Amino acid sequence: MSVTAAQGFLASGVAAGLKESGDPDLALVVNRGPSRAAAGVFTSNRVQAAPVRWSRRVLAGGRVSAVVLNSGGANACTGQAGAVDARIMAERTARAVGVDPYETAVCSTGLIGVMLPMDKVTAGIDAAAARLSPGGGEDAAVAIKTTDSVHKTAVAGGPGWTVGGMAKGAGMLAPGLATMLVVLTTDAEVDAPALGSALREAVRTTFDRVDSDGCMSTNDTVLLLASGASGATPDTAAFAGAVHAVCQDLARQLVADAEGASKEIEVEVVGAASEEDAVTVGRSVARNNLLKCALHGEDPNWGRVLSAIGTTDAVFDPDRLDVAINGVWVCRDGAAGESRAGVDLSGRRIRITVDLRSGDASAVVWTNDLTAEYVHENSAYSS
Repeated sequence: MSVTAAQGFLASGVAAGLKESGDPDLALVVNRGPSRAAAGVFTSNRVQAAPVRWSRRVLAGGRVSAVVLNSGGANACTGQAGAVDARIMAERTARAVGVDPYETAVCSTGLIGVMLPMDKVTAGIDAAAARLSPGGGEDAAVAIKTTDSVHKTAVAGGPGWTVGGMAKGAGMLAPGLATMLVVLTTDAEVDAPALGSALREAVRTTFDRVDSDGCMSTNDTVLLLASGASGATPDTAAFAGAVHAVCQDLARQLVADAEGASKEIEVEVVGAASEEDAVTVGRSVARNNLLKCALHGEDPNWGRVLSAIGTTDAVFDPDRLDVAINGVWVCRDGAAGESRAGVDLSGRRIRITVDLRSGDASAVVWTNDLTAEYVHENSAYSS
């Protein structure tokens, strides 16, 4: 259920001493081929960590043989020295596992503005290289956690081929990916352009639709690596569907593990004039802190949903808006509908459906409630 679910990949995770807790904090994923095609998507934040800049250059070549990932330090806002450290991580990994440093991606996550202890990082890379195995995917997924309470893995596929993945992320979850590192692997025979097409479309409708707290990270990275080890060449649509399934599974896990969250909220917008309108409305509802507080208190306050819709430039008639919360249409034609007393919010999952009644487009955005625990987590932990 992780990056080693696909044939041709080795992985590992070790404790390099980057975290004060002593928990695992450094991981390797190595593609043994025969193919080393790859694609990547990165944060759209203009302030980008040194590993993101390095990995962008690597992915421009369409090949990745290895990925080194660390938690316990983001190597972001660290100037030229941070850029040198990212290159050192790639070179040390390449030497340890026998690949080209310019086919080695680097991912880091943790505290911004602090230099990595490179003596520990390089020793950790050597230790991780010595522990690489076809069953090391779970160890790698554990090692990339920061404030995550659980590690996150997923798998999908088709006849004779597999797509596996791991992710980390629990805070600063907002569009432009989310605050996360994701590595996806496949043993299918797929070239770099096809990988890129499948990945970009999957990210657009999964990770880019996670909107927990409106905060965008400096380190977001999603990588898709193909080994071709299965010898199978899947149908383009089938492969894209599997990549989407893994990304959606991981995206839902990110929301479920959002810092301090007690509710997972799915905002579905239907009847929109365009997909852009649907996404705009979905994001506005998902980012409404008053609504998120109300849902935490299990109050089906549909007026706050309408208020959020009204701040957008989407096409709609305020007197034709319909809103359902967990299947109860509490708002019809922009006014009170079925009794809000019939809405059961006692469970963890909440589904809000907004019908703009303006077209045929739709979109889904995922978020969570706003809790005292979220405030505590982000006042006790620097990021």
